[in-house]
Amino acid sequence: MLRLSKKADYALMAMTHLALQGHAVALSAREIAEQYDIPVELLAKVLQRLARQGLLASHQGTRGGYHLAREATTISVAEVIQAIDGPVLVTACSEELDDCEQYSKCRVRDPLWRIKERILAALEAYSVLDVATDMKPESALPLTSAKTLLTSNKTVLRPLAER
Repeated sequence: MLRLSKKADYALMAMTHLALQGHAVALSAREIAEQYDIPVELLAKVLQRLARQGLLASHQGTRGGYHLAREATTISVAEVIQAIDGPVLVTACSEELDDCEQYSKCRVRDPLWRIKERILAALEAYSVLDVATDMKPESALPLTSAKTLLTSNKTVLRPLAER
């Protein structure tokens, strides 16, 4: 099943927390971890990775800590997830690799890639600030039923009961 890692969950929690603080405030991993009962060492590693990916800025010293490297409205949920978990994938094969024995015969690859693109577009439509304030952005894809989502380019997937 498609599921974010716990590290990605923690990354989103930390990023949304920092988004609500503003740029003037830098918080330590410990301060954020205590707010959400997250293991400090694990959150510290997550924050370091986000900083290496350019999503957070870090400052050393007694007043040091982390803050967002950019405005919260310009950091997408997709960026945060991919910084921690890597590319969003729904199949074992990738668009660039055709070394799979079934590559030329596979009938599910293209529809699954389209589904992946829809998932990625939805994650890109939400900014860290949208999540922090629990608002739906104007550019977000409308919520649809699974039947509607899986119907595209004349490929219709129906539950077995409807066949």
